[in-house]
Amino acid sequence: MNTPQKIVVGLFLICLLGGLISGATFYYRLAYLWGTVWIFAWLYSLFALRGLRLSRVARFHRAQVGQIFEERIEVTNHSRVTKLWLAIHDESDLPDAKASRVLSYLKPKETRSYFVRTRLVKRGFYSLGPTRIVAGDPFGLFMVDKVFPAKEHLLVYPMTVEIKDFPNPAGWISGGEAMRRKTHQITPNAAGVREYMSGDPLNRIHWLSTARRGRLMVKEFELDPLSEVWIFLDADKNFQYGKADYHYDFQPRELWRPVVKLPLPGATFEYQIVIAASLARHFLRKGRAVGLAAKGRNFHVSVAERGFRQLGKLLEMFAILEPEGDLPLPVLVESQGRLLPRGSTTILTSSAYELNLSRAASFLSAIGHRPIAIWVDPTTFEAGLDEEKRLKIIASLSSQGIPHVVVRRGDDLVQTLSGSFHLPGLELR
Repeated sequence: MNTPQKIVVGLFLICLLGGLISGATFYYRLAYLWGTVWIFAWLYSLFALRGLRLSRVARFHRAQVGQIFEERIEVTNHSRVTKLWLAIHDESDLPDAKASRVLSYLKPKETRSYFVRTRLVKRGFYSLGPTRIVAGDPFGLFMVDKVFPAKEHLLVYPMTVEIKDFPNPAGWISGGEAMRRKTHQITPNAAGVREYMSGDPLNRIHWLSTARRGRLMVKEFELDPLSEVWIFLDADKNFQYGKADYHYDFQPRELWRPVVKLPLPGATFEYQIVIAASLARHFLRKGRAVGLAAKGRNFHVSVAERGFRQLGKLLEMFAILEPEGDLPLPVLVESQGRLLPRGSTTILTSSAYELNLSRAASFLSAIGHRPIAIWVDPTTFEAGLDEEKRLKIIASLSSQGIPHVVVRRGDDLVQTLSGSFHLPGLELR
C-alpha cells in the first residue's frame, strides 16, 4: 500500500472505531465517506488509461553525432472519460533524451502533442521507446501504467572531420589498363551493351544499338584501374584504452543550432571510428572505391565500392561497431589481405600497445599492397603505460618505411591527418 492508501484506510478504521465506541452517527458518516472515496478512486483508475493512443513521429531516422534530433509525441484520448493527469516516461536508450512530460486535463476525443529536441552525442542504434504512461485517480490512491512498445528506431552515425590532404601511395596498376570487372556504377570504361532488364535506369539506354537491333539495349561498364582503398580497423578488446564520456553541458540556445562540433570522447576506439569514417568519406568523395574490414562482436566486411551509397553502408557499420573483438589486427589482415587486388591502398588504424600495427603493415607490404598506419597513442589516454614500448612501436614503423602518423588525445584530427605523416617518398592528395 502506498502512503495515500494507508491514510485513507487509517481514517476509515478510526472513524469506524469511533462510531462503535461512541455510537455517534457522525463517525459512521465519515467512515462511509472514506469508503466512498476508496471505491470511487478504484473505479476511476480502471478507466484512467482506457482509450489512450500514443505515437512518436520523427523527422528522420538517420542522423550524425552533433546534430539535433527532433521528435513529436502525440497523445490522443479516444474514451469518454477525462484524463485528469498523465505522466509520460520516455524509456528510450537514446542518451540525453528529454521526452518525459506531465499532461493535465485531457478531454474526451482531444489530442495533445509536444516536440522534443535532443542533441545527439553518441553513435549507435537506438529505439524510440518504449514509452510508459502513468495515470491514476484524483486522490492518488491507485496508480496504473501502460507501456507502448517502440515502433521506430534511430541510427546515429559517428562524427567526421574534413581531411584536406592524405598520403596516396602510387599503385602498381598501369594507367588506362582495364580491370575487366563488371560494375553497376557508371565509369569511363564502357564494356559493351546488353538487353534492357527491369530496373535499369533510362540514362543507360544506348539508343543507336536499340534502333539497330529493334529492342532496348543498355550500356555496361567496367571498373577503371584506380586502386582500391581498404580500411582495417582494430576492434580487439584487449587493446582499448580510456573511457568515453558523453556528458556535455549545453546552453539552451545551443539546442536551436542544427549542428555543433563536439569534443571527441576520451576512448581510443572512438578516435579510431572518427578517423576511419572521415577517411572513408574523403576517398569516396574523390571517386575511389573504399572497403572496410573489422572484427568486433561480429565480422564487418564491406566490398570496396564507389559512391554515396557506399558511404552510407560504411557509416552504418561504424555506427554499430563496438570494441568487443577477440581477433588481433595481424590475424585480421592476414585473413583478408590476400583477397585484395594487388596494389591496393590499405589504411590500418589501431591503438594496440604491442607491435601488432607494424606486423600487419609489414605483411601487407610483402604481398604487394601499400599500407598506411595510424596509431592512436594509448599513453595519452591512460597513465602508467611504458614509455619505452611506445618509442619502440614508433621506431618499428619508421624502420620499415611505412607511412604513419601518431594521434594523441586532444589532437586536432583535421591537422593531424592532413599534414603530420612521416612519409617516405609519398605524395599528398
